[in-house]
This record gives sequence, C-alpha cells and structure tokens, in this order.
Amino acid sequence: MITFDHVSKTYPNGVKGLIDVNLTINDGDFVSIIGLSGAGKSTLLRSINRLNDITQGEITIDGKSITKANKRELKRIRRTIGLISQQFNLVKRSTVQKNVLSGKLGYYSTFKSVFGLFSREDYALCSEVLKKVELSDKLHERCDNLSGGQQQRVSIARTLFQEASIILADEPVASLDPATSQEILSELKNINTTMKKTVVVNIHSIGLARQFSDRILALQDGRLVFDGKPEELTRDVLEMVYKGDSFLKESER
Repeated sequence: MITFDHVSKTYPNGVKGLIDVNLTINDGDFVSIIGLSGAGKSTLLRSINRLNDITQGEITIDGKSITKANKRELKRIRRTIGLISQQFNLVKRSTVQKNVLSGKLGYYSTFKSVFGLFSREDYALCSEVLKKVELSDKLHERCDNLSGGQQQRVSIARTLFQEASIILADEPVASLDPATSQEILSELKNINTTMKKTVVVNIHSIGLARQFSDRILALQDGRLVFDGKPEELTRDVLEMVYKGDSFLKESER
C-alpha cells in the first residue's frame, strides 16, 4: 500500500509540483496518472521511490515512511520498487542478460557488482523473466540491436528480475508507435493481473489509460482533481482536467 498524506512539493525556483495530495494506492492496483504536461505527473510518480524529495507531508510504503527513511532504509525500500522510463535506461552496448542482471545490483556488495558476480539462481531467474516478456532468444543480443519495443521489454524484465512488488512506469510508451504501445501496456497489465504487482503509470493517452487501468488519477497544476474508475472519467471531467476542448482533443489522441 502506498499512502500520500498531505504531500506537497515546491521546487527551488518556486514552482509547485504537488499541492496537498492525499492518496492511497492499494496492493495490486493498476493506476494511471493523466494530466497536462507540467501538471505534476512525473513529480508524483517519482516521489514514490524518493527520486523526488517532497517538501511537506509524508509518503509511506506498506506502513514504512520513505520520506523519513535514512540511507540504509531507503535502499531497502527501493529494492521493492521498480522503475520503467521513457528512455529505457539501458546500457545499449551491453547484452540483454547484463542489463536484466543489473536490476539486482542493490542486493550485492560493491565488489560483486563491479565484477558481475551473480549467483546461479539469479542467472536462472534472468532467463525466466525474459521468457515472460518473450525475449528468451535475445539473451546474448546487444540492446542497441533491438527495436524500441524490445528495449522496453528488457526494462520490464529487469524490473521483474528485481522482484519488485511495485512497478512505476514514467511515460513508458511515449517514444513508441501505437501498436507497440498496446503491446507494452498489455504486458504490464498481464504482470499486474497474474503476478499481483502494483503498477502506477504516468501516461498521456486517455485511451490507453481507460483500456488498461483499474483506476485513474488526474492532476492539474499539482493538485489531484480526479480519482476514480475509467468509466467515471467523463467528457466533463476531461474538459476540466485539460482546461478546455482543444486540450481534450489533443489528450485523446
């Protein structure tokens, strides 16, 4: 369970990224976050694993405060949270296997991490998660030889290899074509359904958010202005979120 308790974020330049957000995301939820660019979507998502420090309030993960966690506690909590991003964050010249194995660097000492001394069990798990995302045949392929969709599947496999219970996806399909976007969101939904992972996705596409989410959050200028089921996201709500019909048409593409 992820809980936001009166969370606000003000950047050094005075811009308010989040304003008094109160929110609970339950275990196993598939949640999409929508809103205009600059509305606070990435700020909210990245505050969950404290890549963005908040300025007020508290965020807890399964009852443990990530806001107040010291360095050791933060490292332990972050092991349970995987992050998938628009840029894939892969070492392009390394193999698929090496990129997936990097998902557990937080579990190993510096010495073992530097020299890649992973266990036999980890190599077996790496093969297993690549099978789940249909990339078994790419184990020893360099990532720069893969398509964008395949690279995003590698980043999903890395998160599964990490054995995270929470998956954060920050614009995971922004650089992909519509067909591949469908495939990637289907993959995340399948992981959510079959493996009971909590998935939180920051996304621009209203159509994809409606299709795959159990719940949709909408942000406007740092405020949470909608929290409901896809069928409750009416045109009136969307016009309010996107500040008018012209923004709504753009958001529905």
